[in-house]
Amino acid sequence: MKFMEEHTKALTGITLHTIPTKKYKTNTFVLRLKAPLQEDTVSLRALLPYVLQSATKSLASTREVRQYLEEMYGASLSVDVGKKGDYHVMSFYMDIVNEKYLQDTTPLFEKALALLSEVLLQPLVEGDGFSTSIVENEKRSLVQRIQSVFDDKLRYANERLMEEMCKNEVYQLNANGKVADVQKIDNKMLYTYYKQMLESDCKDIYIIGDVEESDCIEMVNKYFTLPSCATVTNEKKTESIKVEEKEIIEKQDIHQGKLHIGYRTHTSYCDQDYYALQVFNGIFGGFSHSKLFINVREKNSLAYYAASRYESHKGLLMVMAGIEAENYEKAVTIIKEQMQAMKDGDFTDQEITQTKAVIRNQLLESIDTSRGTIEMMYHNVVAGCERPMSEWVANVEKVTKDEIVAVANKVELDTIYFLKGTEGK
Repeated sequence: MKFMEEHTKALTGITLHTIPTKKYKTNTFVLRLKAPLQEDTVSLRALLPYVLQSATKSLASTREVRQYLEEMYGASLSVDVGKKGDYHVMSFYMDIVNEKYLQDTTPLFEKALALLSEVLLQPLVEGDGFSTSIVENEKRSLVQRIQSVFDDKLRYANERLMEEMCKNEVYQLNANGKVADVQKIDNKMLYTYYKQMLESDCKDIYIIGDVEESDCIEMVNKYFTLPSCATVTNEKKTESIKVEEKEIIEKQDIHQGKLHIGYRTHTSYCDQDYYALQVFNGIFGGFSHSKLFINVREKNSLAYYAASRYESHKGLLMVMAGIEAENYEKAVTIIKEQMQAMKDGDFTDQEITQTKAVIRNQLLESIDTSRGTIEMMYHNVVAGCERPMSEWVANVEKVTKDEIVAVANKVELDTIYFLKGTEGK
């Protein structure tokens, strides 16, 4: 199996990751800016990339930006923000046709990189702040995004589980910030934070496509000269957290209850037993052949869905199940039994083999797209350790039953959160 190779080079204030491949007819640029999650900056950071992509010094409106992208053979530009462990990451994405496949000689690669640079480094400024109308417009959109979580009960339950489970940790913060804090932001305050962000964030740019590394170095040097990263590391405190099982029950006018259970695995991305935890999660609740899916949903018909998800940079395992309120006790009991079965080694070699095959397919699916490949590679930057993709499959294959049992026995139940309807028993 051939994996794409990543060439990493530290340039002035930015790290360039070049991934040459002839697999795609497009070139993809992903610019990522990473800083520790902090309550006083989370809302500013959530708003900033949306303001930056709306207009630049030479393209003074969203319409002009879109028109310019259209002229570049329908290039696309988008942004988002997210949490990775205790870090808050802003992302800028750009996809453009590879000019090698066009008949004319438009230097699309350079034009796209120049535009990405302008979005980041030459925003539209009014006096000593951003454009007031753009800031106000993006504030409204951000408030809507934050409030929309309340209507999506699965996401809402997950947010509430994190708030309760990580009460004294920055990970409880929503990556989109808080409505009250967003509403207080003005154009000058955001511009002041923007300048601070440029000074201190860790910046990485990924370029994937049929490209030469030397060309990428030359172009990034030309358009991105930035201050060095001054981000302080959010220390790993998972081991020192005392785990005490707690239960939170909340009522709302809903039909289907949401049961979310949070565990601390005491294993994160850089740890030796990371691959064993991946296999453990697959057998426990990660896939459709897992213990949770079969025992909670199929055999006992207690849940509309039942699955588990692992946050590798924080070492958290989340179980999610949609259940009727009267099935709460029984569902919790059966979920706990499945975890105990994992700790006791009550699973077959066939389950291990099947799970490894699914992990392998999932990995190949992830790296089938340029963004998926970059997502996989960026884990190394966040964690500060190297796990080359070429070693992933071999390391998963090597995992033994004893290692799965050992990693299962480190897992501790932290919080049970249940969002139940106001009717019924």
